[in-house]
Amino acid sequence: MTQALEQRTYTREEYLDFEVAVEERHEYVNGEIRPMTGGTPDHNELAVNLATLLKSALRGKPYRIFGADQRLWIADRNLYTYPDVMVIEKPLQLQTGRTDTVTNPCFIAEVLSKSTQDYDHGEKFLAYRSIESFREYLLIDQYQIYVEHYVQTAANQWLLSEYDDPNTILSLSTFAAQIELTALYENIDIDA
Repeated sequence: MTQALEQRTYTREEYLDFEVAVEERHEYVNGEIRPMTGGTPDHNELAVNLATLLKSALRGKPYRIFGADQRLWIADRNLYTYPDVMVIEKPLQLQTGRTDTVTNPCFIAEVLSKSTQDYDHGEKFLAYRSIESFREYLLIDQYQIYVEHYVQTAANQWLLSEYDDPNTILSLSTFAAQIELTALYENIDIDA
């Protein structure tokens, strides 16, 4: 069911009521409701591959892994969004009065699309950095083997590492986990 949205400023409550009533996902950015674009098969495969690898690496540890259907509230930016993959250290913190919206990810990954890569690098990453628990960010290119890995090293300091060798084993620092790029890019047809 698709509903047309009139161009106006919406309250958070109006957004949440709207979001529960429709099948498609939308972001809420400072009063604006934005439809989220659908992902390509490779986009979805990369997100599932990463979530599966993380689930295996973190089994028995105090973390929860979420995919793109889990809503995140970023109070400092007045933003509701749906990251491709999130890891949350237990205990899970929910937005006050909600049972469907988390607030405390320590790790977020986004699979880049041509239409969202600037947003994921810029405004969205800026919003994520305002989350107190957030410490690590992966940006995964779906068109070539290329991963950007950001790790918070101190307040207001982030270290960037870039990987384009399929034989790389990426070590995550927020929790003890390693991701093999060959496993991350499994079933992805990369043009030479």
